[in-house]
Amino acid sequence: MPLFKNLIAFRIAPEWTPPALEPLEAEMQRLAFQPCGATQELSVGWLPPRGEEHGAMVESVGGHWIMKLGVERKAVPGGAVRAELEARCKVIEAEQGRKPGRKEKAELKEEIVHAFLPRAFSKRSSHMLWIDAANRLLLVGAGSTRAAEAVLKQLGDLMAELKHVLSVSPLSTATSPSAAMAHWLTSREAPAGFSVDRDLELKNAGEEKSVVRYARHTLELEEIGQHITEGKLPTQLALTWEGKVSFVLTDMLVLKKIDLLDVDDNLGKDNGFDADAAIATGEISALLPDLLSALGGEMALGTGAAAPAAPAPREDALEEAPF
Repeated sequence: MPLFKNLIAFRIAPEWTPPALEPLEAEMQRLAFQPCGATQELSVGWLPPRGEEHGAMVESVGGHWIMKLGVERKAVPGGAVRAELEARCKVIEAEQGRKPGRKEKAELKEEIVHAFLPRAFSKRSSHMLWIDAANRLLLVGAGSTRAAEAVLKQLGDLMAELKHVLSVSPLSTATSPSAAMAHWLTSREAPAGFSVDRDLELKNAGEEKSVVRYARHTLELEEIGQHITEGKLPTQLALTWEGKVSFVLTDMLVLKKIDLLDVDDNLGKDNGFDADAAIATGEISALLPDLLSALGGEMALGTGAAAPAAPAPREDALEEAPF
């Protein structure tokens, strides 16, 4: 499985200094992932990125830190809770001649969920995190901004415990991804270093909220320009960078379905995690500045001015994967 399938990039505030690895590792070990208890709905904790039991919680590869957050959720079916709640309310009405009030219903519902949790199915997922301190970049392996924000909270709490308060902001570009993708499609001209592939999603933000999708289909069509003229904007577009990395760019500047194309399949097998991490961080670190440039350049937070795209790190220099 690729090290990163989805990524959302954040800019780290210039005043942040990374903690030393030893206390960071110790704190992450203290906050290691533990499975949900019998009546526990949610458990969140850190996992060894290599996947080895009792392994290190933070890996440093070529100056890049790789971390992994594990999440387990137990879900009680809403239908089962509603049926049980209705049955209990009927019993109370029959025995006491009254209907339970809102507060009592809420308490009953909580009691039912608590009783059902030991039998509930659990779902586990994980998110890889990549910190490039030299270029002030934090990349979260998540397919949505909502999922990324939950991961950022855990990382923020971790850093706060170490007294290295972490402040990050989403990358912002002079041209929105939707506007840029619309231009590439209508002009039929991809930005330098990129090629447009064969997957596209367009959405109308109006009341109709209509959606048009093209999958494994040529995108050099007059009708696509017509859709854009009518108000449908691209929300996802498949791209390939330099023939090396294919991905789907979203209107929220999320990179999905990342695939490294020019990697020797045997390299990762022979060298394991270190080779996978070095290749992934190297290729994506080179891709990001080109992507930001294609979107008009990065906007400096709070200034409205374009900031230089982060350079690729020197050679010496956080839907989610199950686990």
